[in-house]
Amino acid sequence: MNKDLNYLSINRDSWNRRTPVHVASEFYGVEEFVKGTSSLKHIELNLLGDVKDKRILHLQCHFGQDTLSLARMGAKVTGVDFSDKAIEAANTLANKINTEARFICCDIYSLPEQLNEEFDMVFTSYGTIGWLPDLDKWAKVIHHFLKPGGKFVFVEFHPVVWMFDDAFKEIKYNYFNTGPIYETESGTYAQQDAHLKTEYIGWNHSTGEVLSSLLNNGIELLSFEEFNYSPYACFQNMVKIDEDKYQIPHLGDKIPMVFALLGQKDKA
Repeated sequence: MNKDLNYLSINRDSWNRRTPVHVASEFYGVEEFVKGTSSLKHIELNLLGDVKDKRILHLQCHFGQDTLSLARMGAKVTGVDFSDKAIEAANTLANKINTEARFICCDIYSLPEQLNEEFDMVFTSYGTIGWLPDLDKWAKVIHHFLKPGGKFVFVEFHPVVWMFDDAFKEIKYNYFNTGPIYETESGTYAQQDAHLKTEYIGWNHSTGEVLSSLLNNGIELLSFEEFNYSPYACFQNMVKIDEDKYQIPHLGDKIPMVFALLGQKDKA
């Protein structure tokens, strides 16, 4: 079996197995979410602005917390994820909190074959593009679904982070996309001691690759910012420096951990 050609089924199995662990984890705080807490962080909220009555397409939505947080803010949201277990959990969560959102089980490259709409905004965040081999294709999907003048909001872990080993002790991976990376993981970022072992395939994408893919496909860059912290304690041995701000102790504020950008589809 050629793993490169079969990355979708390998990664889908990984995420199907992670999903029930994530839903039950303290990391995702589903109990607090059900009571009304938003899962969105201040970085993306600053870029999203007022979303009331906006039509938003949320790509790689996992089990839908951010999708539903946007819906609670008055947006008309469609969440997309390739994990059937995640979409099932998203629909269960939507029913539990009595909030309306549409969820589609689909890998995003195939989405134009299943959905024929334009949106005011496309949103995706934190740990998404590393699962995609081709960012040019990704940017084409974003452009396809945005209405003329529509906005793209993207928050992601900085590619510098993915150069390190799990303990952030040494440079282990290439900053640039040199092909697929095959990994086996024990536990999961949401519960590192979980009795779970999964195989997956990922890709590293440089900042230049991200920006070029968007600019080459009709997405104008309106803003770009880097942050020296993560709003999630999702890596090993992180320390909290402020509310929703975490760093690697021995690296402190020396490396970028997250970047955020706002793009706009050409109006012509």
